[in-house]
Amino acid sequence: MSWALVPSSEGAAMHDHRRLGRELGIFDTDPLMGAGLPYWLPDGATVRHVLEEYIRDVEREAGYRHVYSPVLGKRELYQISGHWDHYSGDMFPPMELGAEQVVLRPSLCPHHALIYRSRAHSYRELPLRMAELGGMYRSELSGVLGGLTRVRAIHLNDAHVFCTLDQAVEEAGAALELIARAYADLGISAVRHRLSLPGEGGKYVADPELWARATALLREVLDASGIAYEAIEGEAAFYGPKIDVQIADPAGREATLSTVQIDFHQPERFDLHYIGPDGAKHRPVMVHRSIIGSVERAVAHLLEQHGGAFPAWLAPVQLLILPVAEAQSEQARKILDRARQKGLRAELAGPEQGTLGARVREARLVPYVAVIGEREAAEGDLVAVRLRDGRRPGAVPAEELLARITGRVAARGAELWEES
Repeated sequence: MSWALVPSSEGAAMHDHRRLGRELGIFDTDPLMGAGLPYWLPDGATVRHVLEEYIRDVEREAGYRHVYSPVLGKRELYQISGHWDHYSGDMFPPMELGAEQVVLRPSLCPHHALIYRSRAHSYRELPLRMAELGGMYRSELSGVLGGLTRVRAIHLNDAHVFCTLDQAVEEAGAALELIARAYADLGISAVRHRLSLPGEGGKYVADPELWARATALLREVLDASGIAYEAIEGEAAFYGPKIDVQIADPAGREATLSTVQIDFHQPERFDLHYIGPDGAKHRPVMVHRSIIGSVERAVAHLLEQHGGAFPAWLAPVQLLILPVAEAQSEQARKILDRARQKGLRAELAGPEQGTLGARVREARLVPYVAVIGEREAAEGDLVAVRLRDGRRPGAVPAEELLARITGRVAARGAELWEES
């Protein structure tokens, strides 16, 4: 999950998410909260909320059911999962609660395994797709922490599919398709796909047969998808191989954003089973997948990819209304109310906030700006439209503008304006 460092250019520095995040009021940090523990400012919280709801909608459409699970677990839970033996160096120390020890979780999969195990399951229920946007914690060293890309409190878009062996390849392939769809909607792209395998000296589960089976299935998934990929040793999870979807920032630094895994290890460790058509118990396969990885890393990449000019559907403010003078403020407020009633994130910047030119410059990252001057006010319900990309479609009825914006937001495309 670490960034591969290359020299940064001046242009890349301008798109550094740490600078943009603070300048645009997306996130910040405070030493009293602690290193690697950023907080989200109002505009950042808006972006995060919209992104999370988008992911939940996509997952629901794909047949996932959402759960919530606690961020703490008994030490014994992570001993069963294998995290304690293979991953404890990245975990926070246990906390004493009476006679028990509890740990901030480093992963959601043990919790989802327990949720699956809490009920009996028939083969008719499979695949069972369980998703959660959940918090987890990694004891990262202070020297590697930075902005939103390396943090200690992580909010992961995680999911686990419990399925039969015959269903595993199809489910993993469908996960890759969801990742591609989300990247298109977010206006980002993968630089490569990686089949991450174990390497020398790593702390991996010692079960060569399970590793071979999982690797063969992931190769089948990648081959069936037609996606070019590289097999890289030393990047696997401790319990199995994985498909990593790699992104790069403007400086060329590469990181993993999304993952797909086929896991035989944890179903075995947690003694998971389903009742097959023969009436006997069978072991399910666990497909791990994350569409956008952590919310923190996803927002960091979106900031850098778009330079703070988020796609219209994701932008903190989608429409800014600018009355030229106080005489047009009442009309501006009425349009503001109508925009908000339609679900748009709209704001008003009146003349008390500076000259029209200054307000337009301040709004350079807002997708849509509606200016109301004497002519627009005199001719009725008109606004002069300015788009973030520099185009000026001219004066249009306010209702038409609002309909166009809601249409583009619903479409989630990159195009701001469709010609009539």
